[in-house]
Amino acid sequence: MRPTVLLWDIDGTLLSTGGAGRRAMERAFDRHAGRRDACAAFSFDGMTDRAILRAGLLSIGHDATEDAIDALLAIYVELLAEEMLAAGDTRLHRGVLEALDAAARRARCAVGLGTGNVRAGAQAKLTRVGIYERFAFGGFGCDHERRDELLRIGAARGAAVLGAPPEACRVVVIGDTPKDIAAAQAIGAESIAVATGSYDVAALAACAPTHLFGDLGAEGALEALLG
Repeated sequence: MRPTVLLWDIDGTLLSTGGAGRRAMERAFDRHAGRRDACAAFSFDGMTDRAILRAGLLSIGHDATEDAIDALLAIYVELLAEEMLAAGDTRLHRGVLEALDAAARRARCAVGLGTGNVRAGAQAKLTRVGIYERFAFGGFGCDHERRDELLRIGAARGAAVLGAPPEACRVVVIGDTPKDIAAAQAIGAESIAVATGSYDVAALAACAPTHLFGDLGAEGALEALLG
């Protein structure tokens, strides 16, 4: 059986946090720059945390230096932990637990994350719904600002977990945005797109994912995931 690396996006794919991440970003900008509106003009969908902070700084006329982004990230992670504790509408999407259970039973399958969240942010969100320990590795927004590159890093880590060369592995990216699909294509991976975030089936289909489902509970989703 071909070794398989699964790289899961978090927001909109595994779960919904009811806007906790955006609220934490807004509060971080308020504390750092006195501006809660820094990110008001754009969607976070498919963006990495560092890219969001960079765009927010530029939108309010601040220099987006690496030091400024690092300072904002530290504030954001602190505030995200608070927001996740208070969030009453955080929920896993349909089919997620069943898919994770099936992947855990599959031989030669490494289950990891491919997310724009920094590692601490991913931990805060996934711990809130009790699934953080399901993921042995990942490519994170703290590894690289570009989604394709952090996926490449995640795929290499997954291959190492399996003790296989990266080129011998089947890599599958599970996500809910056009950026997830494009990044998967950029690294030569398969993509499973789910319409559980802000994009509907038609919008995702236009990006030509390898597989497309309304959610992971749909007929055929597990078969596509496990190959």
